[in-house]
Amino acid sequence: MRFGSVTRRDWQPGDRAAAADLIAAVLAEYGLGWEPGGADRDVLAVEECYLDRGGCFWLLEQAGELVGTGAWMPLDLPGVVEIRKMYLRPAVRGQGLGRWLLMELEASARAARYRQARVETASVLREAVRLYEGAGYRPLPEVETARCDRAYFRDL
Repeated sequence: MRFGSVTRRDWQPGDRAAAADLIAAVLAEYGLGWEPGGADRDVLAVEECYLDRGGCFWLLEQAGELVGTGAWMPLDLPGVVEIRKMYLRPAVRGQGLGRWLLMELEASARAARYRQARVETASVLREAVRLYEGAGYRPLPEVETARCDRAYFRDL
């Protein structure tokens, strides 16, 4: 699947270090820390946290370079997934790639017969907040991830 010059592909075990590096770099850009024992443990255990549970984890590449990630995992609530790990390098932001990735993740979850998507983010990630609110996500009162202060949901 493609968006302009960016190609979306499925996770491979050899992607672990590159995905972790990209996510850590984007978090640092916004003053947030990489949490391998907490909020980011799932990046180090993609098979267990996503694939073995029926979810997906995608990588976005441009000219052979990793430029983004995006994923969804089933939650313990019937019919509900959580959109996670949507991170883009600065060079590919502002072109609609994030919106496209979100729509692709939602379509994938919908095709797997999920009915609702949830997402958590931090207010400092202003672009993410605008993306989710602009896509029709509505606020949820509870936030589970310590690094995040906003939670949203949307019916699929």
